[in-house]
Amino acid sequence: MARIGIFGAGWVGLVTGVCFAELGHDVVIRDVVAEKVDALSRGEVPFHEEDVPQLLEKNRDRLTFTLDPEDVVGCELLFVCVDTPPTYSGDADLSRVWSVVEELPALPGRPVLVMKSTVPVGTGAKVRAGLDARGLAHVGYVSNPEFLAEGRAVQDFMHPDRVVVGAFEPSDAEAVAVLYEPLDAPIVRCDVNSAEMIKLAANAFLMTRISFINEIANVCEATGADVVRVAEGVGLDHRLGPYFLKAGIGYGGSCFPKDSLALKQLASNSGYHFQLLSAVIEVNELQKRRVIGKLKRHLGSLSKRKIALLGLAFKPNTDDMREAPSIVLASRLLAEGADVRGWDPVADGRALPRGVEIAGSVLEAVDGADAAVIVTEWPELRDLAREEVRRAMANPLIVDGRNLLDPVEVRAAGFAYEGIGRPVSPTDVFPETAEPELDPERQR
Repeated sequence: MARIGIFGAGWVGLVTGVCFAELGHDVVIRDVVAEKVDALSRGEVPFHEEDVPQLLEKNRDRLTFTLDPEDVVGCELLFVCVDTPPTYSGDADLSRVWSVVEELPALPGRPVLVMKSTVPVGTGAKVRAGLDARGLAHVGYVSNPEFLAEGRAVQDFMHPDRVVVGAFEPSDAEAVAVLYEPLDAPIVRCDVNSAEMIKLAANAFLMTRISFINEIANVCEATGADVVRVAEGVGLDHRLGPYFLKAGIGYGGSCFPKDSLALKQLASNSGYHFQLLSAVIEVNELQKRRVIGKLKRHLGSLSKRKIALLGLAFKPNTDDMREAPSIVLASRLLAEGADVRGWDPVADGRALPRGVEIAGSVLEAVDGADAAVIVTEWPELRDLAREEVRRAMANPLIVDGRNLLDPVEVRAAGFAYEGIGRPVSPTDVFPETAEPELDPERQR
């Protein structure tokens, strides 16, 4: 078994560490935040991810958390799992990657630096040059991008569709490939540049599918078609498949928005205008805002209206609110003068703009609400169209941003319903919605 060092105890680093420990390796995870290292040493996971707490507890004897980069000395493989957030220009911020390179201690033998962080194409060559300049020419370099989805990261690690290994030297690629042999997954061996591009291209294609089906949903709304049935018929084509064909209010999270900007900027820096990806990004941003139009169609002015946002995380089974549609919706609703209340079973809502009230339950969130918007498809919302919810709301209107509910059942339960790309019933629109009374003092 190998001794593995990991730089970065964030989501990717911790998932990678506990999974390698589960495979029997000794793992040292180094981070620069003392509070995080202390918490992990006590067995506390700083984010919500299924199965990670159990694997951390099960493999504590094989896991070490540290602030000292010297503690990775003796590790045969050193995984870089640090953030690469976008800069204002759209380029990836590689400052944390370079901090790892600069802080590497003197390393004996032939250790291999393995890049799991998502980086622009060409980063590996620059890191290779940086290692050589530091007198670390004996340290190998491999690009091994991660393909983990939040909410099911452990499952994705243990049962990958493929493992990508890009290297300058075949022996370095082999050292990394051996780690993944127990997973019985296809190994894609390639050059470093191609490995870096595979990650960006895969995410760009998934984003394209999402924006495409959302565009189809918008046409469905204009023509009376049902995008759920359309997506079902399209997805059964063996050439296409059903994946990422769920219409909704757009993607979010830590990867898709960041990686789309990074790839677009990479193309631009190389002198190429990536027109398709530019459209994908624009469609996604506009999709988040279409909910506002749906609410206005039912309620008229949103000033003083009470709107419940149900689900704040960018997807279920995570507490991650980075680039979450709920942030855009809350901001737009507040700008329209609405009173906004949010609920999520896991996310704390601290990323939302000031002025949003956080409710402790679904019923508390919808109490007195003029509309309930399903923003995240949490399983707890599948029974939203129940009698106690209808009684609690001022207007029994559900805007289903994830097409989670059955329109027929929701309407039969006494609610007005509007989904994404689904036929609208004329009876759903409240014919005479009274404007909220203005404060006499504010009219002066």
